[in-house]
Amino acid sequence: MLANYLVKNLLKPKLLSRSLATSSRINSTIGDRIFMKGLLFHGYHGVLPEENVLGQKFVVDISMSVCLKQAGETDDLNQTVNYSDVYSQIRGIMEGTPHHQLIESVAEKIAGEILETHPLVKDITVSVHKPHVALYGPLESLGVEIWRQSPASNI
Repeated sequence: MLANYLVKNLLKPKLLSRSLATSSRINSTIGDRIFMKGLLFHGYHGVLPEENVLGQKFVVDISMSVCLKQAGETDDLNQTVNYSDVYSQIRGIMEGTPHHQLIESVAEKIAGEILETHPLVKDITVSVHKPHVALYGPLESLGVEIWRQSPASNI
């Protein structure tokens, strides 16, 4: 009885329905994740000419949905995603060419390449940060975060 009162009177129906919609997406994904945080690169991405000539530091974080049950049970690298391969791919995008103007484009390139080359990855979250941005005011970093799902995924 108290639970019904709380739901009807204290929880806003719109907020509750939004929360349920979000939780259904979360529950439909694989719970296992591989993450890589704080990958630091010197790259030449940016809109300003100086960014393309001098370059700047970028920090990348990724999180990938991968079923890790087989890898955990068998201790077999072929049953998971090789972190070294993923790091090399990200490094190639961040430090190589072509250079991108927008970090949105950099994040999209990372997500697309990893999903294309690692079929065990069902979805990926990619964050690209610029820790030293020339803006009129103090800030720790500026960045973007994207979430992409594998086209082959049924989640």
